[in-house]
Amino acid sequence: MNSDPTFMELLYKFVAKNYDRILFLTWQHIYISLIALGITIIICVPLGIYLTKNEKLTPYAIGLANIFETIPSLALLAFLIFPLGIGNKNAICALVLYAALPVLQNTYTGIKSVPPSLVQAARGMGMTEMQILFKVQLPLARPVLIAGMRVATVWIIGTATLAAAIGGGGLGKLIFSGLASIRYEVVFAGALPATVLALFADQGLKMVQEYYSPKNRAMRLARKAEKLEKINREEMEENCQENMVSG
Repeated sequence: MNSDPTFMELLYKFVAKNYDRILFLTWQHIYISLIALGITIIICVPLGIYLTKNEKLTPYAIGLANIFETIPSLALLAFLIFPLGIGNKNAICALVLYAALPVLQNTYTGIKSVPPSLVQAARGMGMTEMQILFKVQLPLARPVLIAGMRVATVWIIGTATLAAAIGGGGLGKLIFSGLASIRYEVVFAGALPATVLALFADQGLKMVQEYYSPKNRAMRLARKAEKLEKINREEMEENCQENMVSG
């Protein structure tokens, strides 16, 4: 008597038969997520910097981003059907609005957290405002900025699965197809790659964030100082030996 196939057997058969489709949808998912993240960074980082110079606008800009954050994802996608129709354009726009808050808020917070004494010292050295921004404020605020991008990236990858609900691409197609046909192996085949993508992106940005943390930055500077000191000491010893030989 034949027993029913197990979940793992069904999953293996589905993946073996449809691996090319899974890879294609995974690439679509990455493509949609990268475009949405890129647009979010291009818009929200300069806007966050602008808000540090125009404090009166800050509550309104961050409040508006917060409103989009509180709207349910499917509802936001549905609202955007009227101006944008269905497809990836709608999904990308919704993802940008959904992920704007952490990037915008962390950019503003990171720049404002730079000690004013350092900014004044940079001005005293004759730096322009642009030089202060790119050589003082942004390098010091970088860990906070990356933390915001990290949160936004995970949100975008997770929410991008809903793009299939309004005719977009990505791994959400497998999830919705599996739910419609009550085939949990199909749902899992779409949910697992999306989860792995989010985890890899989160860990990768976490490593970048830790690399630029003040503690690791100080350790790198200390190692550079030790290396320079060692080189100078060796040069001094060589010069002493040359002087003894010539003497």
